[in-house]
Amino acid sequence: MANDHILTLSCPDKPGIVHSVTGLLAQQGLNILDLQQFSDPVSNSFFMRVHFGDADDVSSLDKPFEDLAKDREMTYEIRPKSYKPRIMIMVSKIEHCLNSLLFAQRTGQLAIEIPVVVSNHPEFKTLVEAQGIEFHHLPVIQATKLDQEKQILDLCTQHNISLIVLARYMQILTPGLCTAMSGRIINIHHSFLPSFKGAKPYHQAFDRGVKIIGASAHFVTKDLDEGPIIEQRVVRVGHADSAKELVEVGSGVESQVLGAAVKWWSERRVFLNGGKTVVFN
Repeated sequence: MANDHILTLSCPDKPGIVHSVTGLLAQQGLNILDLQQFSDPVSNSFFMRVHFGDADDVSSLDKPFEDLAKDREMTYEIRPKSYKPRIMIMVSKIEHCLNSLLFAQRTGQLAIEIPVVVSNHPEFKTLVEAQGIEFHHLPVIQATKLDQEKQILDLCTQHNISLIVLARYMQILTPGLCTAMSGRIINIHHSFLPSFKGAKPYHQAFDRGVKIIGASAHFVTKDLDEGPIIEQRVVRVGHADSAKELVEVGSGVESQVLGAAVKWWSERRVFLNGGKTVVFN
């Protein structure tokens, strides 16, 4: 419904959280349409996502939830279900993930806005601008990396960017950018890491005769390819598959996994839980 909202929250796990939250919504005459929750006994943390409606105005929830948040040491957010976060895509010279995200956004499969695409190469300028999206070619070498990343952060501010998606962006981000956008950068990589690092991982896998290939989408941290994992998928391959065929299969999995991660994040289904994630998919 047009007036539905999504409530997300996390807090230390204690008895009575569900009762308190649902009670506040009931007092306002709001109907809970879907509720997902998770109590993590390891981190002693509680996570909840509530889809509720119907409400033209939720300002009456401000004070009750502020009081509850203070009492429960809770972090929470309430947003209209129709809200579309603004996302920056960063890409280098491999386009399958970029194409997949642009198509999904254009056809409404992803409820996001993509106001800007950044690349350290110029190849995709025509493709991006043909869809009415700004394209910024920001070349980078080690000596100019800090200046280039400052331009990226300036674009994030200018376009009110909520999330950066690295769609096969083949540059290592500095700790400064990772910190500035902490919890707001998603990357995709082949699941061979750390087994097949460096160039041509699919060819390395082919040489080793792997039987399963896949991809992982994860949040970016200053520790390379070690951020909290959002989604992973695998497919089986066989001895008759060529290195080229492995690349083709792997590209498809990468696009699927990255698309799922961005979709779940945009729907407020992904929570950081220390070095891991909670995903209500």
